[in-house]
Amino acid sequence: MAKIRITQIKSVIDRSERQKKTIEALGLKRINHTVEVEATSAIIGMVRKVNHLVAVEAI
Repeated sequence: MAKIRITQIKSVIDRSERQKKTIEALGLKRINHTVEVEATSAIIGMVRKVNHLVAVEAI
């Protein structure tokens, strides 16, 4: 399966608890933190929910 690189570009301050938990579940901890994960349907769904807080690029 393909991998994607997810970078948090905005803060989770003043965001809903659901969005905060989604960012945490993706493995992101702070602004400019980057993780590389497999592009599964679950991960893609989580990225869609917080797409305004993250940047995504294919590897």
